[in-house]
Amino acid sequence: MPLDKSSLKAKIVKEMKGKGMVTEGEFAKAADLAEAIANAVVDEITSNAQVIVASGSSAGSYKVS
Repeated sequence: MPLDKSSLKAKIVKEMKGKGMVTEGEFAKAADLAEAIANAVVDEITSNAQVIVASGSSAGSYKVS
């Protein structure tokens, strides 16, 4: 399953709302913050994360996409 920025943003916004943060409205910036966090997390994982399979026919190191 590929990482999805908008799905992660939606989950972050949901958690923020659960903590009482205002995520909608003219002056609300929490959803923008959630989007920035989601984008950074997905970009970091897809750029640098690796899965290491130690043994078997699939042994090796694989990039996360």
